Amino acid sequence: MYQDSPLSSYIHDLSAPTKRGHERCIALIESATALFLKQGYDAVSLDDIVNHAGGSKTTIYKYFGNKEGLFVAICDYHRELFFKGVCVAFNPTCEELRNYLINTLINFYQHILDPDHTAFMRIVIEQSQRNPELAAYLYNKGTQLVQNTIANALIRAAEQGNIVCCEPLYSAMYYLGILRNWEWQVVMGLNPQLCEQEILKYIEYAVDLFLAAHQKV
Repeated sequence: MYQDSPLSSYIHDLSAPTKRGHERCIALIESATALFLKQGYDAVSLDDIVNHAGGSKTTIYKYFGNKEGLFVAICDYHRELFFKGVCVAFNPTCEELRNYLINTLINFYQHILDPDHTAFMRIVIEQSQRNPELAAYLYNKGTQLVQNTIANALIRAAEQGNIVCCEPLYSAMYYLGILRNWEWQVVMGLNPQLCEQEILKYIEYAVDLFLAAHQKV
């Protein structure tokens, strides 16, 4: 059911079916997101979304199938934005691995502190608990893609002889755990008590330890 969400292929082809149709889809996604964040997933109906965005429920049924399909498309849409601004592919010709790893974590941390991101994560967790199939889809298209992006960066660095990395996916999982403590504090409604300078110091310290573990003995 979730192999290809309605927006996954659609958002990459702005001419299909029409520019106006694409704009209507984006408007519905943005309106539904705003309502879900404000009122919660269960409290929002398709009528509420249509009244907020304009148009009719026919458009939702046509492009997303139902409310659940619209939610999946929202997750896909936010994943597209995430990869544009937070987690990008590593290009060894433009950036050193250390700077890439540090900058990625800084981007992650700023993303974590975004109140809308936190609210959205809570909705995703809630809906995933209700629907194992949805949970598997969101993990494969979200968390696993991020892990693979970092793993590929480590593979490229190892190929150039800059590090030794026998298990790049394991290393990527370890790397992404560097900020897990702060992420869960924010998701649970706690306020991390560190200033930006302390966070940067911690990130640099953790990345240096990470890279030290990937050097030849």
